[in-house]
Amino acid sequence: MRSSNRFAALAGAAAMALLMTIGIGAASQAAPSNTSLPSISGSAKDGSVLTASRGSWTGSPKSYEFQWQRCDSAGGNCNPISGATSKQYTVATADVGNRLRVQVTAKNADGSGVAASRPTNVVQATGQSPKNTAPPTITGTAKEGGVLTATQGTWTGSQPITYTNQWQRCDATGGNCTNVAGATSGTYTLASADVGGTIRVSVTAKNSHGATLATSAETGLVAPATSGGKAISIAQVSLPNQLIVDKVAFTPNPLRSHGDLTARFHVVDTRGFSIQGALVYALGLPYNYAYSSPETPTDSSGWATIAIRPKAALPLHSGGALVVFVRARKPGENLLAGVSTRRLVQARLSAP
Repeated sequence: MRSSNRFAALAGAAAMALLMTIGIGAASQAAPSNTSLPSISGSAKDGSVLTASRGSWTGSPKSYEFQWQRCDSAGGNCNPISGATSKQYTVATADVGNRLRVQVTAKNADGSGVAASRPTNVVQATGQSPKNTAPPTITGTAKEGGVLTATQGTWTGSQPITYTNQWQRCDATGGNCTNVAGATSGTYTLASADVGGTIRVSVTAKNSHGATLATSAETGLVAPATSGGKAISIAQVSLPNQLIVDKVAFTPNPLRSHGDLTARFHVVDTRGFSIQGALVYALGLPYNYAYSSPETPTDSSGWATIAIRPKAALPLHSGGALVVFVRARKPGENLLAGVSTRRLVQARLSAP
């Protein structure tokens, strides 16, 4: 009888142990287990919104957590994207050329399970490269030593867009432009090498989709710092600029006889350029004091030399003067209009 009781006790203990083992196993098997992988819907393009589906699970999960990952172009080497832990993800420019996947963690009271989706296709770039809708512009005075300032113009295209400036030196007609070494900031200080030419700025706009170049209009001719600088052709002078007779010289000085009086006249424009090819006319006044002389063009330095022949009626005495009317004009223009200028000057006279 005692043996039977002992056997019954042992059998009961074994049954209890078996039940406990079964219970433990049942608890460990109740943690979520994935039966169908998470998936991603949406277009793998820059700026698109992707949406994660959590997949199918056993174990009746109570909550799900999402973590988006960026993988290489082959779908490997996947790493978490910081802050990307919601069900949806907006594809970023940094994702272009890579693949994306989402990792889902399912949880219940008995534990958690993890499963990852298959990677998307390689993320493609979208949007537009920069497009110029209004050209760059230049402000400032085109004069040696002056400072020009560039504005980038108006652009469309996917952001962010970066801009790079390059100042260029052109000839007087705005052609044959070359980059000015090191001139890549938003401002440019005009140098002596720029005098007589024009300046423009090119702006390169760049984003993740490409780069586009746009160029400003050229400035007017860059004037010298002081009047009487570099000579330019009369053809390059037009209104509102005008001619100026800025220097006069007579030989002999004073005039003591009725021999020829050599008159030299220097012509500039209102920008300060010496002018080559301007027609200069000089006439002594009153008319019976000197013979008229033909118009004479200015030379490459802006000077015109004219011989004035006094008449016998010109009175020669100390302190006297011959009034000379001087006119400078552009060939082909009206004598009294256009860029022409007029001036009265005096040649000193003296007794023989």
